[in-house]
Amino acid sequence: MTHFYRPSEGHRLPHDPFNAIVGPRPIGWIGTLDAEGRRNLAPYSFFTALNYLPPLVGFSSNAWKDTVVNCQATGEFTWNLVTRPLAEQMNASATTAEVDEFDAAGLEAAASSEIAAPRVAASPVHFECRVTQIIDLQAASGEASGSWFVVGEVVGVHIEESLLVEGIYDTAAAEPVLRAGGPSAYFGIDLAQKFDMHRPD
Repeated sequence: MTHFYRPSEGHRLPHDPFNAIVGPRPIGWIGTLDAEGRRNLAPYSFFTALNYLPPLVGFSSNAWKDTVVNCQATGEFTWNLVTRPLAEQMNASATTAEVDEFDAAGLEAAASSEIAAPRVAASPVHFECRVTQIIDLQAASGEASGSWFVVGEVVGVHIEESLLVEGIYDTAAAEPVLRAGGPSAYFGIDLAQKFDMHRPD
């Protein structure tokens, strides 16, 4: 037996399972400046890496929110790794109040090297990004979804050296936080879950 549903007709479950199935998902903790230079920081649970060369990342906003407005206005954003020690501050930055989210979450900002958008100083990994596309996402019918997908080329990478073991990035040591399904679920990554496979020739 399987539970089948057409999304257009509702899922008939206590909570939409879509984002739980596609998960856990990395969090797009996005730092921007608006056209007047005011800071903004917001987490996005629809975020991923898209390409090697040039390195591209993207996040989806389910409305025309300040982050997308800022990306359009300045053409820049930072991505900041959410770690377990920073999880509560990441959550605090999700506020919709008209505030400086860095201040609201008790976070210090750090200057970027290639762009003007701020980084989260306490995060051990950052991408500095220049916007390449802002895509108005559409349904199969062509109808606008009300969401926008922002793609950025990574033009600068900051990695805390303690996370580089013989030159190899140690994913588990960074303690990344991943968004799961339901209204409040998150996951971490445990070294015990690691396994290796090599692609066939």
